[in-house]
Amino acid sequence: MSVSCPAPRALLFDLDGTLVDTAPDLARATNELRAHHGLAPLPYPQIRSQVSNGGSALVTLALGLASEHADHGAARAFLLDAYGRDVASQSRLFDGLERLLDAWALPPRGWGIVTNKPRAYAAPLIEALQLTPGALLCADDLPVKKPAPEPLWEAARRLSIAPAECWYIGDHLRDIEAARSAGMTAVAVGYGYIAEEDDIGRWPADLWFETPQELVGALIREM
Repeated sequence: MSVSCPAPRALLFDLDGTLVDTAPDLARATNELRAHHGLAPLPYPQIRSQVSNGGSALVTLALGLASEHADHGAARAFLLDAYGRDVASQSRLFDGLERLLDAWALPPRGWGIVTNKPRAYAAPLIEALQLTPGALLCADDLPVKKPAPEPLWEAARRLSIAPAECWYIGDHLRDIEAARSAGMTAVAVGYGYIAEEDDIGRWPADLWFETPQELVGALIREM
């Protein structure tokens, strides 16, 4: 697709489902929780569609426990412990994005990550994959998280690039809401962890890309 927005100086990515395919490791942890309770594994596609909604959503999917249930907290702790033992066993960059990051790492451009994933899990994952973002903002770095714009603003500040010159790229409605609130170009991607009932074409994005290859191709052409 042709890009109708100004070319960015900085790319900011959501992490899970946008930059890195983390679903295989989170699915493993989710099914470990199921096994701990004597339940059969869930199909991978069913788990994958919920990954962007976080650990609590995976607990609800795995055990049917709502977030206010008395046993939900202990189950979430079990799931996160299982995941934290190896956050990068099967997680990988989506195809083509390594090429894009290599190109965007050269000044005057820059790139970063803004995620609602806690730093205890995001930082080891990024280290294991040998990624070197110029800015990394995690769920527990500021008093607020996405869809609030403050983490995006802070990432832009650390890159010394104005928000209006940044694209924020994500696979969830809250990513698009955060980008728009921050005054950034909002980019929706359809290859991530999209629930069956979601239609990204209805999200208030500025640009939409169905595959990582489409995203990479459009940005490389703009360089």
